[in-house]
Amino acid sequence: MKLKLQINNVIKEAFSKAGIEDEPMSVSEATKPEFGDFQFNGAMALSKKLGKNPREIATQLMENLDLTVVLAKAEIAGPGFINLWLNPFWLASQCELARKDSRLGVEARETPIKVVVDYSGPNMAKQMHVGHLRSTIIGDTLANLLTYLGDEVIRQNHIGDWGTQFGMLIAYLEEIHEDGAVSLKDLEQFYKDAKGRFDEDEGFANKAREYVVKIQSGDSHCLELWQKFIDISLGHCEEVYEKLGVNLTREDVRAESFYNDDLSSVISDLDAKGLLTQSDGAQCVFLEGDEVPVIVQKGDGGYLYATTDLAALRYRAQTLGAQRISYVVDARQGGHFKQVFRVAKEAGFVPQDVKLEHIAFGTMMGKDGKPFKTREGGTVKLIELLDEAVVKAKETINDKESYSEEELEALAKIIGIGAVKYADLAINRESNYIFNWDKMLSFEGNTSLYMQYAYARIQSIFRKYDGPMEGDIIIGDALEHRLSTMLLRFEDVLNRAAVDAAPNQITTYLYELATLFMRFYEQNPILKEGVDEATKMSRLLLADLTAKTIQQGLDILGIETVDKL
Repeated sequence: MKLKLQINNVIKEAFSKAGIEDEPMSVSEATKPEFGDFQFNGAMALSKKLGKNPREIATQLMENLDLTVVLAKAEIAGPGFINLWLNPFWLASQCELARKDSRLGVEARETPIKVVVDYSGPNMAKQMHVGHLRSTIIGDTLANLLTYLGDEVIRQNHIGDWGTQFGMLIAYLEEIHEDGAVSLKDLEQFYKDAKGRFDEDEGFANKAREYVVKIQSGDSHCLELWQKFIDISLGHCEEVYEKLGVNLTREDVRAESFYNDDLSSVISDLDAKGLLTQSDGAQCVFLEGDEVPVIVQKGDGGYLYATTDLAALRYRAQTLGAQRISYVVDARQGGHFKQVFRVAKEAGFVPQDVKLEHIAFGTMMGKDGKPFKTREGGTVKLIELLDEAVVKAKETINDKESYSEEELEALAKIIGIGAVKYADLAINRESNYIFNWDKMLSFEGNTSLYMQYAYARIQSIFRKYDGPMEGDIIIGDALEHRLSTMLLRFEDVLNRAAVDAAPNQITTYLYELATLFMRFYEQNPILKEGVDEATKMSRLLLADLTAKTIQQGLDILGIETVDKL
């Protein structure tokens, strides 16, 4: 149900009847109930163009508005605003259609596009840490959302598996004569030991660099050891993804090495386009307006991140055929992506009509307002954070005696992981945010637990009723009118969030919906004695649509619901 589109069509028809040829501007949600459900302020913008008073234009539109189907009432306010009230009978019929539809009235796109979402990007030979959390959660939600709306989404996990660190690791592995069975279980420590040798011993460092050359030249022994590091690292990542409930698999990995064979042609093609300039021995692209060039090849012939990113952009646009390419990477990389995107377009690697976007996000902060660290000042391992979330979630469950130990563990995982994800998604992604266990595991406020509780409360109503769900929705009062209108806004919210790559628009909507339902539940008894059958059934049906909408919204966010809490 594209609610705004339905109302805009009524306005458009009034424009046509009034003989106004301009395309009407979109309506907006009214800020207060007394201003109606929606508000049209296009008369203000048209006044200069038509040479008429805004109120005169509004009056002309009012005379031609159809107030029989979608709209029931309209009033001119102020200098030329038109306040619009939806027809309660139409509202009820649309809610009934949405409730019976498996997609809740949300239409799949008529013209879907192919979208690449690049996210997570863990470091190989190291454990994932909190720095990877936001990219992984935001990226997965965006991919879920676009998939739900009908786009063809290609998830890409761009990992760094090429470079000096792998030569260093292989050299150290050979030096200690290990086959990897023991030392590689703790990649983190193994990496630190190898890095220590690299920094302290020039001979070891040179040997490590030689191994890099061997890897890049296809030496079978080195490649075998290199693959062992990659497999162990990815195994750790997959364990984190399973705990976190994100949809990244081994098949979604597109590592730096994947593009290695194309890097030389990136350089030659940039040169053929006349974009390369040699500066201090390096090959650079100077962009108009930018003082700092994009370096694509070092003086020693080595390539840089920009070179690989250009190869990846060309592959995604030309081979995969993506029409939108989204990089979910922290805000500090903004300058890099801005330059790389410009080079890709100027070089013709990516067609001009392909949308390239950096989905930037801020930093997770501790209570001290500094980047989130352990008490000792070290990096917080992501898997340890998720395990702690489950432990703390178990502490919040009040009625533990009503669950078996197995049920309690499952419930704690749903609550804990959901809390971590929702807390991240509920803020503007470009903002930094304070990581706070007490806040994210609260039953009050815009939290996952509040949403899960609202859903579980509706399920408890159905358990008490335990009868057939047949009847009609009846919009009997202002609160039911507001709830039904809110429910029909779901598709508009999802589409706006997809355009803006803004999951917090979904969480804000869900919180407002759940809060409104709680008021509805308190003021409009459902199963209370004395409520007539038709009213009871209508309220049950509205509760059912509310629960389904909350569940679908949370599912897009990658968060599970529970029937009892």
